Amino acid sequence: MGEAKRRKAALGENYGKEAQILPWLPITKSQAQQFAKWSNRGAWFGIGFLVIWWITVRFIGPAFGWWQVT
Repeated sequence: MGEAKRRKAALGENYGKEAQILPWLPITKSQAQQFAKWSNRGAWFGIGFLVIWWITVRFIGPAFGWWQVT
């Protein structure tokens, strides 16, 4: 028997299915990687928004006379 056949015999109907992170949590590893990818992208978007907001409040607003920085 080859390794694939042994693995198929050992896993039974779970053969070829993606592994879950935890047995009691129905999230697969690829779903967890996709969530990490999207949350990382969202974090960078938030950082960029914070930088633009800070530049607007600190420099652009006072330059146009919208408000004064005290």
